[in-house]
Formats: sequence, C-alpha cells, structure tokens
Amino acid sequence: MTTSMMVMMTKPTLGYIEPVALPGLGIECAAKVDTGACTSSLHAEKIEPFERDGEAWVRFHVLFKGPSSHIDQLCEARVIDRRVIASSNGQRSHRYIIDAQITAAGQTWQAEISLSHRGSMKYPMLLGRKAIAGRFLVDVARTGKNMDSL
Repeated sequence: MTTSMMVMMTKPTLGYIEPVALPGLGIECAAKVDTGACTSSLHAEKIEPFERDGEAWVRFHVLFKGPSSHIDQLCEARVIDRRVIASSNGQRSHRYIIDAQITAAGQTWQAEISLSHRGSMKYPMLLGRKAIAGRFLVDVARTGKNMDSL
C-alpha cells in the first residue's frame, strides 16, 4: 500500500455540504465546502467593531433564513485581522477576520473565518481550504452525514 493511500484511509471525508457547529458563537448550520476559497466565511449582519481590554472585537448578528439553515444569533468575537478578500464573482471587500472553533465530521479545531453578508447565498457558511487542509478529504459527489439534524 502506498503512503498516499494510507493517508487517504486515515482522513475523514467531507461532502460538498456539511453540518458544522461554531460552539463559541452558539451556531449550528449547513456549510458549503469550497476548496477554491482560501478563507472560510460566515454570514454576518450589523457588524459593529468595538474595543474590549485594549483589543479589537466585533459584535454581529447572524440572521439567516434559507432552505438549509435558520439562524438568529447575536455574536461577539475578537478580531484577529482585517483583510481585502475577493468573492467568487471577483468583487473585493474589507472583511473582519475572527478565530473560531469549528466542529465538523467528528473533529473540532480552530480556524480563521471572515465575516461577510451571505444572505443571497444558499448556505450561511463557506468552509474554505485553509480550514480543512490536512484534516479532511472532500468528495463533491456527496453531502455530509446528519444533514437532517440541522
């Protein structure tokens, strides 16, 4: 057996849509797995920067009502960066980047997530390649397990 075959057998596989949890934010939703996107993205409205103990923070509202997920959650998170990020249509915008704990496919880890208005999208979260690199394989022909639980 080759080394690459052994690695493939030890990594869990994600479908193109996966149930995810962001426990620190109180969010559970369906996320689109997108290996073409560098950074993960979470739908956010009313993004309000503020300072706490000398550090930059943001307060935001995750209000998403779509066929995949229904979320109405007020959140606060420490800002780790602010970057210009290009969307799938090439439009560039400044986005706040937070560090959040993600749980998917039986694993929990920290990842950078950009805050962006995704209200016109089908899924409130996009799971980008930096968040899943080295952890998972992606099978675009399937959706994740337990999607009915969301």
